[in-house]
Amino acid sequence: MVTTSSNTSANMITFEHVNKWYDQYHALNNVSAEVAKGEVVVICGPSGSGKSTLIRTVNRLEDIQKGTITFNGQDIYAKNLDINTFRTQVGFVFQSFNLFPHLSVAENIMMAPMNVLGTKRTQARTHALELLERVGLTAKADAFPGQLSGGQQQRVAIARALAMNPPAMLFDEPTSALDPEMVGEVLQVMKQLAREGMTMMCVTHEMGFAREVADRVWFMDHGQLIETGTPEAFFQNPQSPRAQKFLSDLRSH
Repeated sequence: MVTTSSNTSANMITFEHVNKWYDQYHALNNVSAEVAKGEVVVICGPSGSGKSTLIRTVNRLEDIQKGTITFNGQDIYAKNLDINTFRTQVGFVFQSFNLFPHLSVAENIMMAPMNVLGTKRTQARTHALELLERVGLTAKADAFPGQLSGGQQQRVAIARALAMNPPAMLFDEPTSALDPEMVGEVLQVMKQLAREGMTMMCVTHEMGFAREVADRVWFMDHGQLIETGTPEAFFQNPQSPRAQKFLSDLRSH
């Protein structure tokens, strides 16, 4: 088990002795770590290592059985937590886009601010167009998701996640459903967010992205956080045998 230590008040997300089981299967095994405000953490590891499960505990798409998770100083498993209000603070981008097919691109982005925050329609649309400009899709505002490529849909999904102005963004394998030529356009948007200082946790197989953008890489295996380090340290000098094997398997592919 790895524990990363830093000043609590500077942390956006803190995991303390987090455990999760699916029946007998120990999916998260005593994970303790922190994500500092403005930090980009890339989580990697073999399939089934617990990466996506871990990231999904942060906005309670998955619940935990033991341990604590705090977000911006707030215990997200506190009895009095309003889960819907809490989720507005955590942008989540899924592998499979999850856009509403019957709504236009702009309406997909406008929906949460209007329904949750009570934002007026004209104001919500103005904000949606600003976000579409950020992801390079202003011209697609009135198109429907089915008329877009996979890469364009994922960029809309990122814009939608940003619509609530969240202090942190979670990405769960955001490029794995895309054709290779579309991966770059999505990673470009994520790189821009990182440059702007967004706190980000990314589960991804894109090791080039991890090298270029991550402040830290977390390596998981069998539900445990085995190793954390800077991209340079992790890729050039992994400490654990499991990380060494993972990287050598990657290179041989």
